[in-house]
Amino acid sequence: ENEIAQSEGALYGQNRKESDAPFVNYWMHNGHIRVNEEKMSKSLGNFFLIRDVLKSFDPEVLRFFMLKAHYRSPINYSDAQLEEARSGLVRLYTALAQVPTATNIALDSNSPWVQRFTKAMNDDFNTPEAIAVLFELASEVNRAQGLDKVTLASHLKALGGILNFLQKDPTQFLQMGSKTGDGLQAQDIEDQIAARTAAKQSKDFAKADLIRKTLLDQGIVLEDKPGGITEWRRA
Repeated sequence: ENEIAQSEGALYGQNRKESDAPFVNYWMHNGHIRVNEEKMSKSLGNFFLIRDVLKSFDPEVLRFFMLKAHYRSPINYSDAQLEEARSGLVRLYTALAQVPTATNIALDSNSPWVQRFTKAMNDDFNTPEAIAVLFELASEVNRAQGLDKVTLASHLKALGGILNFLQKDPTQFLQMGSKTGDGLQAQDIEDQIAARTAAKQSKDFAKADLIRKTLLDQGIVLEDKPGGITEWRRA
């Protein structure tokens, strides 16, 4: 009650009217953030600032990292954990990248995916279970064909939007990588892809394979599409 009173007062001040909408509907106490298994605190000097983290990682990665744990559970922070969160988002965006036409839709309440996601969120805001549903749905997108693939991908994007991620252009996200180790710049990668295409056209397949392997060693995955198009993403 004390936190509610302070926040309401800070937001509305003396102009607060009884008819005004409430500041928020729910108040929850989150678990502590830990660094190297110790509680993060100024006294220990093991704290970090959000603005510093965002210099190295996209905000969506940080949000995904937080939501992977239950809000009441402690979270162990490290760059490795954030890289793992980015890898999880890559899996989800990779599924969406297969279906350029996937758009936000009116969710079907009878869909088993929607029902499981809703059940998880209604169970004390169980975001880890909700995210597990998204990963299973992404696997279904990878296996599906035709209209089913579009429908499943659209559900994946819409459910992800409830947690405020998966709303970026998939190709753009997959090419972004982490800000700490982007390595090759986009133009360098495109130049290597062009050289590989030229090598394939001249039937120098050994050179084409070497370029693919060299890029892979630097964390760049190439995917050959119909029509001679090659797309890339960061591993």
